[in-house]
Amino acid sequence: MIATKLRFPLFLFLATTVASSAWAQSSAETSQESPTYPDKTWERWEDPTAVGYSKDSLAKLETELEGIATTGMMVVVGGKVLFEYGDLEQVSYVASVRKSILAMLYGKYVINNSIDLDMTLEDLDLDDVQGLLPIEKQATIEDLITARSGVYHPASNAGDNTDQAPERGSQKPGEYFLYNNWDFNAAGSVFELMTEMSIYDALEQDLAIPLGMRDFDRSRHQRNGNRSRSEHMAYHMHFSTRDMARLGYLMLREGEWQGREVIPQSWARKIVALRTPLAEMNPASLRKGPLGYGMMWWIWDGEELPEEMQGAYTAAGAYGQYITVIPQLDMVVAHKTAVPPFDRRVDGSVYMSLVESFAQTHR
Repeated sequence: MIATKLRFPLFLFLATTVASSAWAQSSAETSQESPTYPDKTWERWEDPTAVGYSKDSLAKLETELEGIATTGMMVVVGGKVLFEYGDLEQVSYVASVRKSILAMLYGKYVINNSIDLDMTLEDLDLDDVQGLLPIEKQATIEDLITARSGVYHPASNAGDNTDQAPERGSQKPGEYFLYNNWDFNAAGSVFELMTEMSIYDALEQDLAIPLGMRDFDRSRHQRNGNRSRSEHMAYHMHFSTRDMARLGYLMLREGEWQGREVIPQSWARKIVALRTPLAEMNPASLRKGPLGYGMMWWIWDGEELPEEMQGAYTAAGAYGQYITVIPQLDMVVAHKTAVPPFDRRVDGSVYMSLVESFAQTHR
């Protein structure tokens, strides 16, 4: 059984060792000065004790994974693989991880002024099949990507908290957090409208190619959903575990990859800055756990936050898809539960417990 300090399932709506803190800080600072990046393949730590972990701690992690539905996991420290498990090349659906990736894609176009975050839905002439209320049309693009739009129109796909949404028109845009797929899907429509690009073309050109992804297949990607509910389709994505790790490592390095700015640094920092503290999460059940929210990224927060998890953030998707970045440890964790079949999953509470437990083995 995985030891845990967590008190709740991460998303109620989902279907689904021996180093000091001083060493961890020193390691992170050193790596930031001379970062290592994967080229054709990842380098590996042959001796885990070189970066403060024991073989016993890695063996324990492997045993824990064997007891759950994980199909692939990588732990990267200082730009090299510390741990790997399962099939790292298998490409499959990453569910709501797509939203965090869209946040990454936004950066280039916000900085070059193609996207103005202050524009409202009314400015954009953006509507939907049931029509938007006048107050809903005052939501800005920034409200969409922070899940604070106040728009509770049905989404084209399930997997959110809209069953616990306030009455439509009751919340002023920007003032109330609710994890709502309408916001995220509309943010996808806005991206394509303002950049005049397909999300998937941008994904390939702006991330997959610059990062040298090994398993990316543009042909697997297409928007989908129920158009009778909403005209704003979901933009599902498919990645391998090892390519998910590349995305996490790009974020850890604040948008830089092998000396090139792939994401503007200011934007990489902005999207993982806390926008909705734990105490303001809705529904109230989410306030029992460790995560607040940034811009389509979940942010570790709360009074009981372990030291090593301060500043940590994660992308998360149904069934067990996660990209977690822990700057205090110079660490990236990529985790996948490949679906189908859809009867296997690693829920958020289990995954977060595993990550926190492993992160603390350096103590």
